[in-house]
Amino acid sequence: MRILGFMTGTSLDAVDMAVLDTDGEDIQAFGPAGERKLREATRELLLETTAIARGWARDEPEPSIFAEARRAVSDEHLQAAESFLAEHGLTWTNFDLLGVHGQTVLHERPTAERIGRTVQLLDAEHMAKVSGRPVAFDFRTADVAAGGEGAPLAPIYHAARTRASSLAAPVAALNLGGVANVTFVKADGDLLAFDTGPANGMIDLVVQARGAGRFDEGGRLAMAGTVHRDVLAALLARPYFASRPPKSLDRFDFPVEIVDVLSLEDAAATLTAFTVASVARAYDWLPVEARPRRLIVAGGGRHNAHMMLGLSEALAGVSEVVSADALGWRGDAIEAEAFAFLAARTARGLPISFPGTTGVASPMTGGRIVRP
Repeated sequence: MRILGFMTGTSLDAVDMAVLDTDGEDIQAFGPAGERKLREATRELLLETTAIARGWARDEPEPSIFAEARRAVSDEHLQAAESFLAEHGLTWTNFDLLGVHGQTVLHERPTAERIGRTVQLLDAEHMAKVSGRPVAFDFRTADVAAGGEGAPLAPIYHAARTRASSLAAPVAALNLGGVANVTFVKADGDLLAFDTGPANGMIDLVVQARGAGRFDEGGRLAMAGTVHRDVLAALLARPYFASRPPKSLDRFDFPVEIVDVLSLEDAAATLTAFTVASVARAYDWLPVEARPRRLIVAGGGRHNAHMMLGLSEALAGVSEVVSADALGWRGDAIEAEAFAFLAARTARGLPISFPGTTGVASPMTGGRIVRP
């Protein structure tokens, strides 16, 4: 199948798009990839929606703003795709299927007392009607209902991508988005994957709150700051890091207020060190002999030179840290590619989540498909 995949992350930055030819097991070809920045009005709407979602009690009706946000997200995707298709001489009819993640506005991991809760907003029926193509979406709900974490979902694609690059396992793939998640592809092909901790999300919130832009470009703020070891230790002492994987996070699970007393530069330095330390700690869940010799880094955080240097230093002698682009991967398109791949698996009834990736009892299918 030829599939157009879409991803919008919690950074609320852009709609990412990528074309993949795949049967959901292997990758036959890579088509073009690109992005379109979110309109400011949509971004502001989604910020408001996320704030409301975080206060939404489980026994209350869905907030009314969700309907408006669903349509706005869908329209952003359609407009982004129209520009993308025109740029590359494509039309909707070139695709067998669309794979669309939707916009996450809430993610609560399961506890011993209750199942988790996850919300990705998208008007898939509207997208299918306008595009004339079937749309695969809602990839996380079934896993959460079965007691899983609902995240991360890209690991099965990471495994396929490493095979397509003829990379020998064990190998690891790290996504540095709002939250960081890692996939360990073991020597026997089994997967262990989980959210390691915040990546860019907390840093972005601080930079934005202080009127210094959207993010710490290139890590220049962190590079100019000093790490406050007491704050770092307090963050690393939180219970999440002692819980066994698989496990997942929401962008807002850690208190960004902990750095309010620090200068902007020191806050960026401390939170960058937090990301690095939490990724390094992820290796503690693997036996020494099973730790991968290479860590492939994708997502926006790979452009943060200070963060990448920190990872290289923290994992020296354990894993070589390489940007996805250095291996010929499209570092900004991995997640969009992943949801194209997951769409193919949904269409074929293949599992998309596994005991080692979300904690479900057995491999399970997921996602829904709506048709025009």
